[in-house]
Amino acid sequence: MWGAAVISFRAVAVLIVSGLAATCADAAQVKALRVWASPDSTRAVFDVSGPLEYKLFELSNPDRIVLDIKNSSLAEGVAAPAPKGLLGTVRLGKQGKSDLRVVFDLPQGVRPKSFLLSPADKFGHRLVIDLFPKTKATREVVKSVEDVLPGDGRKVIVAIDAGHGGDDPGAIGASGTHEKSITLNVAREVAKLVDAQPGMKAHLVRDGDYFIPLTDRYKKAREAKADLFVSIHADACPGACGARGASVWVLSPRGATSEAARWLAAKENGSDLVGGVSLDDKDDTLAAVLLDLSQGATMEASSAIAQIVLKALGKIGPTHRGYVEKANFVVLRSPDVPSILVETAFITNPAEEKRLTDPEHRNKLASAVVDGIKSYFMQTPPPGTWFAANSTGRRGPSEHVVARGETLSGIAARHRVSLGALREANRIAADGNVRVGDVLDIPPQG
Repeated sequence: MWGAAVISFRAVAVLIVSGLAATCADAAQVKALRVWASPDSTRAVFDVSGPLEYKLFELSNPDRIVLDIKNSSLAEGVAAPAPKGLLGTVRLGKQGKSDLRVVFDLPQGVRPKSFLLSPADKFGHRLVIDLFPKTKATREVVKSVEDVLPGDGRKVIVAIDAGHGGDDPGAIGASGTHEKSITLNVAREVAKLVDAQPGMKAHLVRDGDYFIPLTDRYKKAREAKADLFVSIHADACPGACGARGASVWVLSPRGATSEAARWLAAKENGSDLVGGVSLDDKDDTLAAVLLDLSQGATMEASSAIAQIVLKALGKIGPTHRGYVEKANFVVLRSPDVPSILVETAFITNPAEEKRLTDPEHRNKLASAVVDGIKSYFMQTPPPGTWFAANSTGRRGPSEHVVARGETLSGIAARHRVSLGALREANRIAADGNVRVGDVLDIPPQG
């Protein structure tokens, strides 16, 4: 009987949740089959012509998974993909008179997960099969006491996330450049430069063309015991808006700083729908995470890092705005790892798209980001790190980029210096004020 499989799903059930009506009587055609492999899992994506009914079950000796799709057929030209990741040989054939059977031969035992996706962005209906190794540990790793105790000085860990990937190309430039390719190239360059710095170590969240759900990205940074999470992106704007310049973003759980920020957050947060995340997945900890962020020091540290990185980026070219922007990006919601999102340029601007494809310019971008990160850790060394061990013990001059709503007195109090000393260091008259984007020299404390 059709419903007797180990795993059985109906597209109509998913659609009813969305308030739509559909039937599975019509034949569903498989138009394409793609496979993506990441270090943690392997994903098979079936592009299908419409809603479908299927069953998925496991067999052993040897290990394999069988997928039967009811009333389905293969479109002309669809072929079995080559072995990749946790997926061995794929065999395509008929089951009975009208059903399609797909057999996945496996090199080892796996934990399968499957779900259907409704049309999103440029994609139509999709059936997704995710394979996870059975032996993967699920324990969350955070910093231990030994990690923060003084000693020889551990390296600070910088988690670098290349935005988008796999089925999610991100924004697409006028000449067809995919954001996911630019972000991966820049992220790899940033990682190389981080590893070349004394006292710093890089951790690449994505190091290939595969998709990672947004919440998993910052979770991977926590598992790596990261001191900082940097998400790399390339900006976009609807239509021929002509916008240009790099920008740096931090999380704002209370809303975006502008209409453009709201549009961008909606675009980036929509990656899960494009890349393929089950609608059944719920983030029950989101409210607690946002509460922790609003009450803790993580957001303050994120803003401080963002300001320094933005200034560094301004030395190699125009920035989109003269201040750090804020929006509710899912990828920045780590409760205890300072996190920033860097939009390297507008890929929808033809001139900036051309620069983003230039390796020399990408190196300049990466160098600016790393210079900013290094400057922050030199100014604010985490306890027990190489930076703390090599600190002079007295905080020397640093810089502060004025953000919206800040005042001179507030900035002086934040950095524990007198208002008079701050004015004198920056040659600001007694009746003078500061503007958003101004870079202030912070005099030594004491």
